[in-house]
This record gives sequence, structure tokens and C-alpha cells, in this order.
Amino acid sequence: MALMDFLSKQFIDIIEWVDDSRDTLSFRFPDQDKEIKRGAQLIVRESQVAQFVYLGQFGDTFGPGKHDLVTDNIPILSDLKGWKYGFESPFKADVYYVVTRLFTGNKWGTANPVMMRDKDFGIVRMRAYGTFDFQVVDPKLFLKEVAGTDDHFRLDEFNDTMRSRIVSVFSEALAKANVPVLDVAQRYGELGEALLPIINPAVATKYGLEIKSFIVENVSLPPEVEEAIDKRGAMAAVGNLNDYVKFQMAQGLEHGGGGPGGMGAELAMGMAMAQQMMNQQGGILGGQGTPPVQGGGPVGAGGAPSSAPAPSAAPANGGGMDLMTPAQVAQMLSVNESDVMASLESGDLKGKRIGTQWRITRAAVDQFLHG
Repeated sequence: MALMDFLSKQFIDIIEWVDDSRDTLSFRFPDQDKEIKRGAQLIVRESQVAQFVYLGQFGDTFGPGKHDLVTDNIPILSDLKGWKYGFESPFKADVYYVVTRLFTGNKWGTANPVMMRDKDFGIVRMRAYGTFDFQVVDPKLFLKEVAGTDDHFRLDEFNDTMRSRIVSVFSEALAKANVPVLDVAQRYGELGEALLPIINPAVATKYGLEIKSFIVENVSLPPEVEEAIDKRGAMAAVGNLNDYVKFQMAQGLEHGGGGPGGMGAELAMGMAMAQQMMNQQGGILGGQGTPPVQGGGPVGAGGAPSSAPAPSAAPANGGGMDLMTPAQVAQMLSVNESDVMASLESGDLKGKRIGTQWRITRAAVDQFLHG
């Protein structure tokens, strides 16, 4: 009787595992060096899969339900063990329970900036973070590539192991999707849905997982790129840049007083009025004004033409403003230099780029104001 009690304690009759946690992905049944006897009961609950491993090789896989461990039910294990005529003796094998339910709200993020090529801004550095939901779809591949021989593989270990891999797959998917930076920064929800078909095949074939939901919560770009995006948004809000510059000039006339901004606006307005007068039919250049003095020379005392040579016309502002910088144009028009640069970039204001610098003629400014 004592011998029978001893033998019964050396064999496993029932194999089951009740998961009372919410963070376990895989669990190895504790056999305590006992052997599994023929006809033992294997119980697998919903959201579980039982995977047999014999001498380091994967055996049979059992889904939810109650299973009798006999030769007919374990053909792979029978083949590995070499039971030609069925087995009657107990055997040893590792049994891993893999949880197949959906694990939600797992965080991901880029530890280092992701380099990507953008058609608008060139090469940019981007950081991103968010959450994803996943579940195990291939227990063998998951045990082989992710959990390994860990007897109790938890979610925190998974996050440590997989976070960098998920980010790597995200970076590759983002590069393949060729999504513009402006869309990445403004359309998070659509971006996650667009990346799923690219991420899932890679994750499934490498790790036996399926990403059910991939959410991008935030994207951060370098300050200079964010500033460029802000400028584009401001330009879109302004609409017609010509009208905006003219509005700024009018504001300068109203509020500038005697300050530099007001002086620049008054000068610009005076130039505009003079240009209009010169272009009017019958104006100064219209052929109906006072005829010039015969001889074309300056008039001396008594109305007679002077024999002294006519002085050459000095350029406005002392000769230094025939070619102006964007800063000088901005001061003259009482607007921000960025507005002038935006007009140059869009082609509304004509200028000449010399190296990295812009030069603008007074004629181009006049054409811009009245074009």
C-alpha cells in the first residue's frame, strides 16, 4: 500500500493552470520532476493554449478543452519519443501554457529620433510615442523568439524585450508608407490605421504576434521644423500675401507716428503714389505735361539754358537702397522680415539670390506693391 502511494505521487494525473493574473503571457507547468502517466487529463481554458516541448523540440499543441493524453492525441510527441506501438509507460515533457487573450494599452516610444526623408523639409529627425494592443497567434514562434524557456513570462518582461523591436518595425513601416511630416504631426489616428497593414506581417512572421491596434499619441519634431510648420500655417491663415503686406503698411501709417515703422510706411506709400502718377495717362510721363526745356540742360537765371552739366541722379537713400536686403525692405514697408522672405520664396516679390542672401531692387518692390 505504501509502495502504491509512493508511485502515485511520482506521476501527474491532471495538468491545468488557472491564470489569476492579468500580466502573464506564458507559464510552464511545474512538474517537480514528476512524469506524466498515460491517460492523464490536460485541461486548457479559454484564452489559453498548451504547448508540449520534448527534449527541446516542439511537440503537440492543444487548444481550449479537456484532453486525454493517449497515443492518438499526441502524434507529434509519440513520433519524437519513438513509440512504435503506443506508449504505456509514463513520460517527461515540458508543458507551456500560452495566453492568447488581447493585451491592451501597451506603451511604445522612440528612445532616439527616427531619421526620415520628407519631400517638404528634406531629412528630418522625429520622435513618437503611443500605445498598441496585441495577442499571441503563433505559440511556438512566440515561445521560440520572445518568451524562451522562462517559466513565468510576464508583461513587464515583454515590454522590456519588445519595445525596441516594435519601434524598429514602426520606423521601417513609416519609411515604407512615405507619409509627409505634416500629415504625421496632424493625423495621428489615420496614421496608426495606415501603418497596421505594414507592421503586422513583420511582427507575425518574426514574433508570432498580431497587433490589433496601433495608436500614435504624439509626434515631436526638431524646433526648426516645428517653426517652419507654424510659418506655413500662418501663411495659410493670411491668405493673399500681397494684401497682407499692404494691410501692414496701412497699420504702420495709422500707428507708426514718427517712429521708424511709420516713416518706412510713409515712404512706401509716397513711392506708390508717385508711381501711380507717373503711370497715369497724361501724367508726368504721359506726354501732356509741361514740355521739357530745349536742349535738355538745366535752366539758368532768366530762363536760359545753363551751360553747366546736369548732375547725375543720386539713388534714393544715399545710393545704398537700389539693391536692398530683405531686412531693409521689411523696414521700408513696416512689416516683418519673415513676410518679405515668404514673398520672395513664393515668387510674389522678385529678387536675386546670391549665395544664401537675397537682394531686391526698388523696381521689384514697386512692382510687388502695385502688381
